[in-house]
Amino acid sequence: MSVVIEKPYRSMLKAVSWRMTGTLDTMVVSFIVTKSFKLAFSIGVIEVVTKMVLYYFHERVWARLKIGRVVEENPEYTI
Repeated sequence: MSVVIEKPYRSMLKAVSWRMTGTLDTMVVSFIVTKSFKLAFSIGVIEVVTKMVLYYFHERVWARLKIGRVVEENPEYTI
């Protein structure tokens, strides 16, 4: 039986590629609305920073919530 294990750096690469995709989308939509490359680029740059900050706080809030968490005394991990 084959088992696929994903390395942590794969998750990081996926996060970066997703953020780049989202920012590119924001820039394209901004250009369509404003008809200005400079303004679209500026909006994209601001969006990258604000989304990372918002995501950090979003994660910290979810780290405190107990929704969907189960504590098991003797968890069995199978791969």
